[in-house]
Amino acid sequence: MSRNVFNEIGISEEAIEKRLSEIKQEFFYGADRIYYEAGADMGYLTDTGNDDVRTEGMSYGMMMCVQLDMKEEFDRIWKWSKNYMYMSEGENEGYFAWSCALDGKKNAYGPAPDGEEYFAMALLFASHRWGNGEGIFNYEHEAKEILRAMVHKGRDGRPGAPMVNNENHQILFVPGSDFTDPSYHLPHFYRLFAKWGYEEDSEFWKEAERVSREYLIKACHPDTGFSAEYAEFDGSPMRRPLPWAADRHDWFYSDAYRTAANVGLDYLWNGIDKGQCAMAGRIQRALLSDMRADTYHIYEIDGTVCGESALHPFGITATVAESVLASELDDVAKEWVRTFFDMPLRTGKRRYYDNCLYMFAFLALSGNYKIY
Repeated sequence: MSRNVFNEIGISEEAIEKRLSEIKQEFFYGADRIYYEAGADMGYLTDTGNDDVRTEGMSYGMMMCVQLDMKEEFDRIWKWSKNYMYMSEGENEGYFAWSCALDGKKNAYGPAPDGEEYFAMALLFASHRWGNGEGIFNYEHEAKEILRAMVHKGRDGRPGAPMVNNENHQILFVPGSDFTDPSYHLPHFYRLFAKWGYEEDSEFWKEAERVSREYLIKACHPDTGFSAEYAEFDGSPMRRPLPWAADRHDWFYSDAYRTAANVGLDYLWNGIDKGQCAMAGRIQRALLSDMRADTYHIYEIDGTVCGESALHPFGITATVAESVLASELDDVAKEWVRTFFDMPLRTGKRRYYDNCLYMFAFLALSGNYKIY
């Protein structure tokens, strides 16, 4: 359930603890922080590249806080999320607006399911680590209501659409869509949702766990281990045009980096390999020369370089290092872990996404990303 891979490759406990303390301080309170307090009792994480607040970052921040035992910051982030992002009416009632301005004004009235997944998991962990409070701080109740909305909207008289397809049990890119995002597939979360969510949905989440773990085998290229940002339900890259954007999402790009990290954490927590773990070794080797050259690109899922530099290179190093949790700890894996440990947090405008992935990878590889 827990292992310290940094220690396994020869890094001292003292050095690991010192580095984690530095990362925590820099991420939440340093000059290049992501977290900001708002008023007397709220706080938010900002996407520094887009100057907004996203459910992705807010739910990530809550997960980081519960893992680091930062209850005050957790409660501040959760209160901001409920106060500004939560939608209490309309077709998306029960969900959270995926993007808000820094003053809390909603930029959109649609949700992104990865936010709800992490909100629910972080709240359940908070319930178990700190106990439940009153109102919105009754963490367990809040988590269960999010999970109920994810499954039951569109039926039982509820408006809107679910976030998980009721027929194939796959998480959707947005509620009601007919495609998915491989990096949203979190079988290690679904196992716990089945255990701690509403009993009526336990079997649903158990099936979602099975389906997602097997889906990742189909979604990751058999040679490179790369997944596409968006994909069809059969795992193939989603190449259809989208009504709201002209950009591509069928390549190995920003969202897709998380898939390798998710496979690593799933294997750390559950030790179940249906074939998805082989991709960890493949992706480590596919990106090894570019890691050594410190130059990542945008790639087709077969590894073909598309000619541009990756937008989030720190995130690639972090997530591939985290994939080591699901692979053999051979010389290549050790090199990834060592390179990641020696890599600083990113600074500058694009630091948000990279440093979120960095924090999760460091927690996981140091034995500090736990089930509570």
